[in-house]
Amino acid sequence: MTEENKKEYTSVPQHVSADSENVEAIDIDLNEDSFEVRTIESLDYEIDIPGTQPPPETGTSSMQMAFLNMANSILGAGIIGQPFAFRNSGLIGGIIVMILLTILIDWTLRLIVINSHLSQTKSYQDTVNYCYGKYGKILLLFAISSFAYGGCMAFCVIIGDTIPHVLKAFIPNSITNSDSTFGWLFKRNIIIILFTSCISYPLSLNRDISKLAKASGFALFGMLIIVILTIVRAPFVTKDLKAPLTKLEWTVNKNIFQGISVISFALVCHHNTILIYQSMKNASLSKFSKLTHISCIVSMICCLVMGINGLLNFGDATKGNLLNNFKSDDNWINVARFCFGLNMLTTFPLEIFVVRDVLKDIILVSEDGNSVADLELNSKQHIIITTILVFSSMSVSLFTCNLGIILELIGATSASLMAYIIPPLCYLKLSWDQTDYKSSHGSERRSFIIWKALPSIACVVFGFAVMFISSFMSITQAVNGGAAGHCVDD
Repeated sequence: MTEENKKEYTSVPQHVSADSENVEAIDIDLNEDSFEVRTIESLDYEIDIPGTQPPPETGTSSMQMAFLNMANSILGAGIIGQPFAFRNSGLIGGIIVMILLTILIDWTLRLIVINSHLSQTKSYQDTVNYCYGKYGKILLLFAISSFAYGGCMAFCVIIGDTIPHVLKAFIPNSITNSDSTFGWLFKRNIIIILFTSCISYPLSLNRDISKLAKASGFALFGMLIIVILTIVRAPFVTKDLKAPLTKLEWTVNKNIFQGISVISFALVCHHNTILIYQSMKNASLSKFSKLTHISCIVSMICCLVMGINGLLNFGDATKGNLLNNFKSDDNWINVARFCFGLNMLTTFPLEIFVVRDVLKDIILVSEDGNSVADLELNSKQHIIITTILVFSSMSVSLFTCNLGIILELIGATSASLMAYIIPPLCYLKLSWDQTDYKSSHGSERRSFIIWKALPSIACVVFGFAVMFISSFMSITQAVNGGAAGHCVDD
């Protein structure tokens, strides 16, 4: 690397506290040349801007492997709740919301990487710390950990809703019957404990996220089978499982904000963004943009198909978990349940990886309060933290089968913070700090307001609206008993 490039990369420290004393001590070169190099003038991030790229990443994931991890992170438990989201949003409202949220999610996913480059930080957490100090970082850590941890709870609920019915359908009744010697092995809670302990837990002990790519590929194939089987089988269920759509459910329903939160849960994978980006070989903005576009479009199509199909066939009777709308003895759907259960078993470790990374960021800190990105948990810490996370999240699923309320609350709170509020706030501050108003012309100031300030502010306002309105409506319904009836019918 030349001396000129070295100077450019070291002009801004890797980790800078937002405390005023530290900021005043930094001598940042804001001459015209560096301003042009370090500033991104529009929302089009398809072209790499010279000088904004850090040194090449040392990841091992190919583009295909990164796609499998990102798509699997998106298409987790949320896809099975899309019919319920469309029921809350209305058919027309759900389609519009799905398309608009996909565009918004695609934008904010790329903003996270852009912010990381502009602030010269190596993680989502450190970017927020650079922009808003330790309190901003604490808020983000709470959002990331609660989203991923809540996802783990939802995954275990789904395992309990799927695997037992599959086993009972394909194993003789003389064995699975509760009165038999081995009947206790096929009860919901026992299945959750056994499958989580024997499959999800060992996978969660992996330290390298790229090693989960094969499991992610298997999970995505299983998701395709689920979508196909539900499309084929839904029109042939008995009439007692269906209910007509109301006028609002055909158009735009009053519970649309609850629908937005469930859709948000399905599409948001911002907590994995930097991890996936850093796992890519020769990572760049253009490569990550392509990865994001493809992953979001594929995920949107799957969610649209699942949501529209489920709502049109089950109407007002649509449950939080679409598979629970089918009878437990429907063998074709039991194949889908089996695939979905295995999908959750392999997606579960991705979320544990994220929560563990957050805890590492808290445990391994330098004396000045900044995280030490190059350090890792030792073997004892790694095993203890992973064990606590896996089995504590699993324990929640032993007491409930209501997937809908979990998706709504996590989507409304954690997903809104991670996807709609924090990324645009960081981008707005970084763009503002880099703007030299003394030398800029009126057209440049207008460009900043139109292309950076207004979109960022609008996104933040939208995020807070979803957070407060959806949370209030979900909690009110739960208190009034509106969250009942989400378990599978025998």
